[in-house]
Amino acid sequence: MKGVKSLGFEKPFPIQELTIGPLLSGRNVIGQAKTGSGKTAAFGLPLLQKINEDSWDVQALVLAPTRELAVQITAELKKLASFTRIKLVTIYGGQSINVQFEALDRGVHVVVGTPGRIMDHLKRGSLDLSRVKYVVLDEADTMLDMGFIEDIEFILDSVPEPRQMSLFSATMPRRIMDIANKYMHDAQKILVSADEPTVDTLEQFYAMVEQKDKQGVLLDLLEKEKPRSAIIFCRTKYGAHKLAKELQRNYINAVPLHGDLSQHQRDHSMGVFRSGHADVLVATDVASRGIDISQVDCIINYDVPEDPVLYFHRVGRTARAGASGKAFTLVSYEEDTDFARIMGLTKAVIKPMRPEDAEHNFYVSTRGTITELQNQRHGGGARRGYSSGNRGRGRGGYNNSGRGNNSNSDESRGGSWRGSRW
Repeated sequence: MKGVKSLGFEKPFPIQELTIGPLLSGRNVIGQAKTGSGKTAAFGLPLLQKINEDSWDVQALVLAPTRELAVQITAELKKLASFTRIKLVTIYGGQSINVQFEALDRGVHVVVGTPGRIMDHLKRGSLDLSRVKYVVLDEADTMLDMGFIEDIEFILDSVPEPRQMSLFSATMPRRIMDIANKYMHDAQKILVSADEPTVDTLEQFYAMVEQKDKQGVLLDLLEKEKPRSAIIFCRTKYGAHKLAKELQRNYINAVPLHGDLSQHQRDHSMGVFRSGHADVLVATDVASRGIDISQVDCIINYDVPEDPVLYFHRVGRTARAGASGKAFTLVSYEEDTDFARIMGLTKAVIKPMRPEDAEHNFYVSTRGTITELQNQRHGGGARRGYSSGNRGRGRGGYNNSGRGNNSNSDESRGGSWRGSRW
């Protein structure tokens, strides 16, 4: 508790209030909660409480989909463990494996890592999971989307029973539940958040824009909204880098984040944005896969994602932990069908930014939920007429003014908490 008190946290988030007790009692837990809801403390406090500090074996394993999220989880756990002798190490691709060899040789209690690099160490014999008693799968649906499920099964098969497991996911597609049923016995299911960001705290808007006019509309939007922190999403690495440079030329303090940057450059961009020295982060969808950045005022979709699930990952970067936020999407006429598919999956009203935007009709051919779409993709069966080829163009029909795998992401396979709560 010293670690919790030293961080100034007083009141638990719902996922923490519901999860910590069952985990301390030894139950397996399946938690549906989005990024930014306080999951790290929810699984981290019980995990740290059970570590035997006198035994220098790896006793706990935390799997995360991206290196950025793995680093964040380790940082938060280290803060909670600051008054103990518990040692943690982060293992991920992009870092020298020799550094990781040395850290493991010195002895650690908790390993946090990405599935690919964890598997690499297992095959090399440099990581021994034979004494692991606690396993956490964080952002399980993101790991599913990134193609890590077979890796996860390989890793879990390397951890002997008895073991205690917890699994956290923003959505619960059938493939995730299959994993849970296979490896988790008598798990307690805890539902905190639904498939999409909270409608009450997130305002969503769209504007119909010619592709060539998007930059001008973006500059006007930033001038009008004056966000203290904003994330702008682009489809491609080249587009993100180019837009960041254009914003810098217009005296906007923007930094890029994409897969062509080195790990050092990515860490630098994240660092200056988190510290407030940059107001705008221009990113590809790597930043929406598990990255937890607190206090983001608004999200701007400069490009509409072809995969509608990515829209919800993107806009979920704002309106965290009860705070309010805004999301804006610039829709070119070539992207209207992509945006119509998003409308078919959301319960929220996405409002027109300007009167003329309300005049455009989107053809919404079918309605459903994110989980249904994920079930269809990962072997759960098609629902409500969704298919990976359902991308026919069309105009007319539904007016929103009152209301295959990721094909656009150029990077694949590759928590911060708010003030008075912990």
